[in-house]
Amino acid sequence: MSNPVMERIYATARKLQKRVALPEADDSRVIQAARMTQDLGYAKITLFGEMNAVRQKASAEGVRLDGIEIVDPMTDPMRETYIDRLYEKRKHKDMSRDDADKILSRTMYYAGMMIGDGRLDGMVTGAATPTRDTVRAALFGVGLAKGNSTVSSCSVMLTQLPEVGVHGAIVFADTGVVPEPTPEQLADIAIAGAEACRTLLDAEPLVAMLSFSTKGSAYSPSVQKVIDATKIAQTRRPDLKIDGELQFDAAVSPVVAAVKCRGSNVAGRANVFIFPEINSGNIGYKIAQRFGGFDAYGPILLGLNAPINDLSRGCNADEVYKMAIITAALA
Repeated sequence: MSNPVMERIYATARKLQKRVALPEADDSRVIQAARMTQDLGYAKITLFGEMNAVRQKASAEGVRLDGIEIVDPMTDPMRETYIDRLYEKRKHKDMSRDDADKILSRTMYYAGMMIGDGRLDGMVTGAATPTRDTVRAALFGVGLAKGNSTVSSCSVMLTQLPEVGVHGAIVFADTGVVPEPTPEQLADIAIAGAEACRTLLDAEPLVAMLSFSTKGSAYSPSVQKVIDATKIAQTRRPDLKIDGELQFDAAVSPVVAAVKCRGSNVAGRANVFIFPEINSGNIGYKIAQRFGGFDAYGPILLGLNAPINDLSRGCNADEVYKMAIITAALA
């Protein structure tokens, strides 16, 4: 759908011309997305794999590769340097140099090292691999952003109702990484979600810490976790507007907010929604997508030193293409 937020993201990507890695070049969806992204001028694409195999796959798909870089992790001149670098970084976790060698035979891990080295700006992967590999490749290659100790994720949700969030765009987090966050991790997720709102939606974040309770209307250990996380996030970042615990209706409806939590600086107008754990976050974004007609972009990984983003294994070429654009804009 056409949306002012996405139009701004697309314009940013086209202006920046960043270098985006698509490591899964043996997947037809990725090959097609690479061509679309580069042809339309949103980013410079690097594919990964054995040179002849990538070219044969592209030929079978009827896709030209002119202008697209291909990196073979097994022959790249920096391979030995990266093996040494990864070994030094992870030997305290009992990684041997042979382990590092094997890991860097996998394209997404090699791409992560190239991003950490500044040769590339971001990555989109996960079309054929689980999220845990995307996260590990990110941690090995680029590491956590300063002041953050949690890798999490968000989904940008778009609706045709402009009164929702920012021109119909809102942020859901965490939708794909941390199964049962501690209060400290939930605070990290809230702060990272707020920064994603600033970057992607170009708006002041209004962060709702979601629960089945609003301001003491119910109680359980899970409610207390949200209360504690809210206090931690507010203490760490007093400059941000973060409030909780809030039920979803109190977070989005000014009428309900006036009844349940009058005086809140977030309730009734939230644009960032922090779910208490991944079950509700993942279920929530898929309900909005399938029943509510929202477009969902993500999971977008949060808390890293560079944009490395995940894909659903059920994605299509258009979704890979759009995530490549978002990644270029984030870079």
